[in-house]
Amino acid sequence: MNSSVSVLRRRGSVLGYGQVAGSLLLVFPLFLAYELGLLLTPASNGVDFTSRFIFNAVGRDPQSYLLVHLAMGAVFLLLLHTLYRRGVLELDRAWPVVLESCIYALTLGSFIIFVMDRVLGLELLAVGGGRLGNTLVVSLGAGVHEEMVFRLGLMGIGGLALARLWGRPGPSVFVAALLSSAAFALAHHVGTAGEAFELSLVVYRFIAGLAFAVIFYYRSLAHAVYSHFLYDLYVMGVAQ
Repeated sequence: MNSSVSVLRRRGSVLGYGQVAGSLLLVFPLFLAYELGLLLTPASNGVDFTSRFIFNAVGRDPQSYLLVHLAMGAVFLLLLHTLYRRGVLELDRAWPVVLESCIYALTLGSFIIFVMDRVLGLELLAVGGGRLGNTLVVSLGAGVHEEMVFRLGLMGIGGLALARLWGRPGPSVFVAALLSSAAFALAHHVGTAGEAFELSLVVYRFIAGLAFAVIFYYRSLAHAVYSHFLYDLYVMGVAQ
């Protein structure tokens, strides 16, 4: 079998079993869609530092912002073409990742509600939605940026740091998953734009964070990003 970036598999480590480089290729279209969506809606993600940096770097000019991202898209397509011509990339392998993520997205909500209701005895308040365009952009931003920050950053890289200091990879992964999930849950209630603190919402997002952590570790970053995006889109848009 070729060492295709689309296979997204490698030997298990503190970063999990998924291939990060291949995941980033699959995630980039969602990132680009979110970045361009910001030109059409005021919705944005709380941990999105990339678009703010780019927007400030181009003097807060929307046209320059658009040109930068069109250039990024062109470079991405050129990279895909080059990898495909070299036999490194199998584009048809991307669809199984999306379909698998759809399954996770559609079943995750029922699982979390079951745990909260039947196991913890907590009632979840309704998560508000909004206009479909805003919901789409918010969901894209959550899937891309929150998984990059909390799963790849805090859990993955944080787990690597813990393993180096502690010398115990297994416990390091477990602790990093718990800490990153707690940070993920609490981050939604921080700052002027944060939601009012509600225990059921914190627990809900903590469990969701653990679920995404499991997907990230045992599948890949791409699976976690697409699952998170599709789940938020379903909860805030379709299921409202």
